[in-house]
Amino acid sequence: MNSESAGTARKVSLLTATCIVIANMIGTGIFTSLGFQVGDLPSGFAIATLWAVGGLCAMCGALCYAELGAALPRSGGEYNFLREIYHPAIGFLAGFVSATVGFAAPVAIAAMPFGTYVSEFLPGTNPLIWAFAVVWITTAVLLFDLRLGSIFQVGSTLLKVALIVVMIAAGFYVVGSQPITFLPVAGDAALITSAPFAVSLYFVMFAYSGWNASTYIASEVRNPTRNIPLSLGVGTLIVTVLYIGVNAAFMRTTPIPEMVGKQQVALVAGTHIFGEAGGRVMALFICLGLISTVSAMMWIGPRVTVAMGEDLRMLSWLARKNSRGIPVNATLTQFVVVNIMLLTATFQTVVNYVQFALTLCTTLAVAGVFVLRWRRPDLPRPYKVWGYPVTPLIFLTIEGWMMSNLLTNASTRIPSLLGLGTALLGLVIYFVSPKTAPAASYN
Repeated sequence: MNSESAGTARKVSLLTATCIVIANMIGTGIFTSLGFQVGDLPSGFAIATLWAVGGLCAMCGALCYAELGAALPRSGGEYNFLREIYHPAIGFLAGFVSATVGFAAPVAIAAMPFGTYVSEFLPGTNPLIWAFAVVWITTAVLLFDLRLGSIFQVGSTLLKVALIVVMIAAGFYVVGSQPITFLPVAGDAALITSAPFAVSLYFVMFAYSGWNASTYIASEVRNPTRNIPLSLGVGTLIVTVLYIGVNAAFMRTTPIPEMVGKQQVALVAGTHIFGEAGGRVMALFICLGLISTVSAMMWIGPRVTVAMGEDLRMLSWLARKNSRGIPVNATLTQFVVVNIMLLTATFQTVVNYVQFALTLCTTLAVAGVFVLRWRRPDLPRPYKVWGYPVTPLIFLTIEGWMMSNLLTNASTRIPSLLGLGTALLGLVIYFVSPKTAPAASYN
């Protein structure tokens, strides 16, 4: 492999990399998804199974990415993996999705409920103003200094995890619980095999998205062949346990009719757990937790566009870094896209638009574990995926089932096709753009 640029310093520790994974995963999904699930799946067992399946899929994906990240340790995530496994054009397709919507959309998705929750805590204020504020402030911090960004990321992530642990403990401490069981009852089998379960899994996988986060900053992680796999596995396991626990706490304390269709489901549940005043305070703490999500996405997203700028002459301006090694142009580009999304889109629209294209890219990357072992068996692999070939097959089966349902479901078909169209637009741009010499080669 060609050496990395001299200006690239490995400053990110295992703790920071793990916090980035956790912060990317624990975003708006855990605080909003349940309200869109319990209407069609009014069963404690079905909901617990739904989040367990999502956790299993995320863990299988993380283990596969751990092998790819250790073998191909360059920043860029799917962009780096797919260009090395298949063809530079396929890598650019994934990178284009990440650069245009893959990170900008999740930032907007996190900023929107941030504004909503702040407005709940401070009635009469404009949610959109608060959404803009969190994006502008976190971007300013990340542009100032990478070390300061690391400290900010670790602190805000630990606060977020502590918040969820408190919610779980308090939810199970409440004496007056709802008449719900997490053991299987008659009718649960039909719910688990139904189309609504598959569509709900789509929201769950959105909540779990981010399990691959540290692969996007591999060039900045110390000892990446060891720390990338560890950060992915440990981060995903922690989040899976927290997700199952907090959803169980929500369902145990809050009547299902009050949660159905509610984006602020965590606020509704928090009111039942802590009372009216406690619920408002919980809204504030949820806001603080969402800050770490915005920060993490604003950190890692520009690293994909930097990798693309190193390979395409037309995008070379995105690869430029300042004296502190911060990709200012790439960060500001993502910042502009996020602001446009905040002005023009709704929460539901953004989720539906981005999820299919992102799922397609991760599916291609995990399938690449098979392809890379077949085409390049002699490539050094400091870590090999546990449970191969079953582990990647589990991921591919779940993701394939979910994507097929997204395309056949009337409410998600058009947004999914638009997301696919965005990915294909990346191919067009790739083939009409002049190329530079590849920045990394593992041959």
